[in-house]
Amino acid sequence: MNEQSAKADLLRYLQSARDALLWKLDGLSEYDVRRPLTPTGTNLLGLVKHVAGVEFGYFGDTFDRPYFVAEPTPSYYRENAEANADMWATAEESREEVVDLYRRAWAHSDATIEALPLDAVGRVPWWPEDRREVTLHRVAVHVITDTQRHAGHADIVRELVDGAAGMVKGNDNMPPGDRGYWESHRERVEHAAREAGGR
Repeated sequence: MNEQSAKADLLRYLQSARDALLWKLDGLSEYDVRRPLTPTGTNLLGLVKHVAGVEFGYFGDTFDRPYFVAEPTPSYYRENAEANADMWATAEESREEVVDLYRRAWAHSDATIEALPLDAVGRVPWWPEDRREVTLHRVAVHVITDTQRHAGHADIVRELVDGAAGMVKGNDNMPPGDRGYWESHRERVEHAAREAGGR
């Protein structure tokens, strides 16, 4: 496989994860995209905001291609930012701003992947010293994995919000079944769990 084909594969998988994550916001209110649904505060818009920062860091700063040069650095992206500031959106941060920031991160990341060879060496300043030196290929695989992980979080959070489930628009990758089917299925799984747990 030549380098251009390898890059095309990496970009396809990265874009697939990006699209899945953004699709989870569709049709929801401002409250529902922001509301925390786990004890650690996981929420849909926060996941998008976080992954935007991930891309700016790994495909920008790591390869000395910082994005925030011509425009102000968001407070959550600064070195002295409050812990978890990138995992939720303030009331002042609109959904449109967060999504636009993520799309700008895509463009910046894609430009880095196009501009550099896969064996280009960068440094991840927030990793331990002995692992900081990385290649573009390694970073691409890392970011794809991270984005897919967060898309999985978004799958669960969205299902908790309104019951919507599935992989991507037009291909939910779910077995067919109406609400009754899923209620019956859940009861069956619960019964098996109770039986195995001696309850």
